[in-house]
Amino acid sequence: MSKDREKQLAAEASLELVEDGMTLGLGTGSTAKFAILKLGEMVRKGLKVRAVPTSEWTHDLAQGQGIPLVDFSQVTRLDLTLDGADELDADLHLIKGGGGALFREKIVARASDRMVVFADAAKQVEHLGAFPLPVEVNPFGWQVAAEKIKALGATVKLREVNGNPFVSDNHGYILDCSFGVIKNPPALEDKISAITGVMETGLFIHICKMAYLGGKDGVVKLKPR
Repeated sequence: MSKDREKQLAAEASLELVEDGMTLGLGTGSTAKFAILKLGEMVRKGLKVRAVPTSEWTHDLAQGQGIPLVDFSQVTRLDLTLDGADELDADLHLIKGGGGALFREKIVARASDRMVVFADAAKQVEHLGAFPLPVEVNPFGWQVAAEKIKALGATVKLREVNGNPFVSDNHGYILDCSFGVIKNPPALEDKISAITGVMETGLFIHICKMAYLGGKDGVVKLKPR
């Protein structure tokens, strides 16, 4: 079974949690796309939901599917957020931000009663850190923040597109930070967040309540250990 098929199975399985009348957070990325497309089908068949997108990309895709969209001027509490993950451990601590939307993704997740992620089974790891940790920083003085993150033991690389800095929807830069094995994700989150100039980190600690993992034998549901 292909990775895309595993992602699709997991994403679509998570929609069993969606109920009529819910306000949803919709994630960003290749796996979230499967959930949004299926949710669009459900809406066209009569499901009544509204959604807060976590990126301009998600906004455009969901709008094209006919999913009613709202923003935080209209609602400040969400019932459920559905999103992908770049890595997750047994505590359902996550690394997110491969698509560059970590800032908005975390705001939406924190505003939700529940955050649920979906991914292919290979995204589950014993320890976070094989995937470089995205950290969003203000462009002014980003080099200072990068040096302070390096002092925590990381190799830091500015994310670029066609030779220019990648710019997020919030006009921030992304630093991809390779720490190797992250033995204490909550402590690292605190240390990076304390650095002036850091807008947000891709560590999602004690936020995710359930994960759907697609594999060759189907979909497995996980809760934090």
